[in-house]
Amino acid sequence: MNIALWIAAGLLAVAFAGAGLMKLTTPAGKLMEKMRWVTPGRLTSVRVLGALEVLGALGLILPLVTGIAPILTPIAAVGLAITQIGAIPVHVRLGEKQSVPVNTVLLMLAVFVAVGRFAGWGA
Repeated sequence: MNIALWIAAGLLAVAFAGAGLMKLTTPAGKLMEKMRWVTPGRLTSVRVLGALEVLGALGLILPLVTGIAPILTPIAAVGLAITQIGAIPVHVRLGEKQSVPVNTVLLMLAVFVAVGRFAGWGA
């Protein structure tokens, strides 16, 4: 089970680090072109979301690798699951239903990592 949890955490970390870095580094104009929900009034929120996604990605991996505060790994997974719970209705409302399956897979992976690490399946 530990290998499955590491694979899931790794996939999540790559996905959220990539999405977060994109939100942090892409110029505002290009972000607004790529994502319909981004407006000038929401730009700060988008940047904060990007930072939280990067921190969540790091939180999935670093605590267990370093052995420092490993409880942070399932907490990071819960936080990333919450982002997907929020993302799904936003995409549905904007008519971006093609994004919902990806959000759902990310949500399921995050829940798997959270439950597995809280339960000690990988210990």
